[in-house]
Amino acid sequence: MPSPFLPPARGLYDPRFEHDACGIGFVAQLSAAPSHEILTMALTAVGNMAHRGGIHADGKSGDGAGVLTQIPRAFFARELGRLGSSYPVDDLAVGMVFLPRPGAQRAAARELMAGGLAAHGLTLLGWRPVPVDESALGGRAAELRPVIEQALVGRATPGAGPSGDYERALYLARKTIEAAARAQDLAGFSIPSLSCRTLVYKGLLVAPLLGRFYPDLRDPLYETALAVYHQRYSTNTFPTWERAQPFHMLSHNGEINTLRGNVSWMRAREAAWRQHGPVDCPQPGEPPTGAALGAQVARLGPIIDETGSDSAMLDNVLELVVMGGRDVRHALTMLVPEAWERVPDLDPTWRAFYRYHAGLVEPWDGPAALAFSDGQVVGLALDRNGLRPARYLLTDDGLVLCGSEVGAVPIDEARIVRKGKVGPGQMIAADLRTGQFEENEAIKNRLAARQPYAEWLGGYGRSLSAGSHVSGTEPRESLPLPIHQLQRVFGYTSEELTAVLRPMLDDGQEPLGSMGDDTPLALFANRARPLYGYFKQRFAEVTNPPIDPLREELVMSLSIGLGPRGDLLEESPRHAHLLWLTSPV
Repeated sequence: MPSPFLPPARGLYDPRFEHDACGIGFVAQLSAAPSHEILTMALTAVGNMAHRGGIHADGKSGDGAGVLTQIPRAFFARELGRLGSSYPVDDLAVGMVFLPRPGAQRAAARELMAGGLAAHGLTLLGWRPVPVDESALGGRAAELRPVIEQALVGRATPGAGPSGDYERALYLARKTIEAAARAQDLAGFSIPSLSCRTLVYKGLLVAPLLGRFYPDLRDPLYETALAVYHQRYSTNTFPTWERAQPFHMLSHNGEINTLRGNVSWMRAREAAWRQHGPVDCPQPGEPPTGAALGAQVARLGPIIDETGSDSAMLDNVLELVVMGGRDVRHALTMLVPEAWERVPDLDPTWRAFYRYHAGLVEPWDGPAALAFSDGQVVGLALDRNGLRPARYLLTDDGLVLCGSEVGAVPIDEARIVRKGKVGPGQMIAADLRTGQFEENEAIKNRLAARQPYAEWLGGYGRSLSAGSHVSGTEPRESLPLPIHQLQRVFGYTSEELTAVLRPMLDDGQEPLGSMGDDTPLALFANRARPLYGYFKQRFAEVTNPPIDPLREELVMSLSIGLGPRGDLLEESPRHAHLLWLTSPV
């Protein structure tokens, strides 16, 4: 649904072009023992990231800051008692909800919440107004502030089925509610989190004031074993409450430069999913997975909310892949892979893993650092170029800190047993279920060994190398027309021949000029232009160097797979049945 705080497209401004580059990180305790200290350290860290965020002239309205934590069970046991509910707190799910300020719209939003939850076998136990301190907000942020409440949610049968099924039911309920809100054009309504594992507190404020604005975050009963934090820097955008981060599973520092293609591919998948047979509403505790989940979500509406930022769109897809049945580390490695095609000493099993998944999903690429969590695993991954800083440390008592700044939380050096930085394409993670801190090699080894990917590729995949020709045809020994006629057919001008092609042939380099380019866009040209004249290179937009397959051949590739794509949410040998070309040309 459109944000009520963003202006509509006008002139050269298009609200789709919303990007951000920020400060991120996480704090976790490997023993999984929840404590208020973990949250306090996360608030300290994000407060020390204030310089990474934009700030309004009032000194208090920021571009957005927030934290994602586990649900604090002791805290909500007290709140359930205040509601007079006997529902077991260990099975409680909590939704952080931004409600519209007009009373009638707020009432309509509450009705949508109750109806959407009931449709998926869930029960709305009650509403909890979230205490806030308005003095922590600047004038701009206060003017735009939604009504902030928490929906306390349970199941018809507490403890019925695994928590993964519970999470999927909550995910589908949220998607159902959001689709209904779009249909009613219910502006100003959003659900920052709805989960039985995690909870998000965020707002349009500067990071040092996050804990002041939300008194809950200073309550000693608010205990968690992990916390992901985020300070947003909104570049050339209009910051809004719902665009503050973390999102449902992700915090992002950077950009997604491949966004247009990523969104287009997801639209194509939605069309394929909608062609599946009818999907019945899931029974309580039995939500669909795999392709059935994709079909149900696609029927509700767009999987990607294109009114969100590039970070929010990646979060939409990451959440879908995780809810479809994959581990969050697997899902993020698929979506943001490391450079693998032109790395000569890459482990062959890793290469097979990446080749197989390249046939499933295109990379969401750009200069990016990504902190992620599903409430059980928390980690950080870097894009293939490694243009965002990320450092980590592990202490002797199992405390893990990671962030885009060194020293965001003061730690005695004597306690540190391991520290380092996350390199290009690498990932680290803390698995609170096993108590293990995992570095990149361990994560990728486990992912690569999940299935016999190399065997699947050998049995079903084929590669066509450059210079080879398709069976049944022979390469031409001579040109069909004189060279000058071919040049005319393909739109070459005398200026291009002398000023562009000749220097390239003589020097083997791109030609340089200082007179500018006044050639009209191909769309508006009076003369027919060749096909390539309709394409322009897109560069990163936030102080990033131009990147393309010529300048950065180690980390970029033009290879392309031909053939029908397998379902993104499933995995089988047939998914490898593609013909791979080194270039689309």
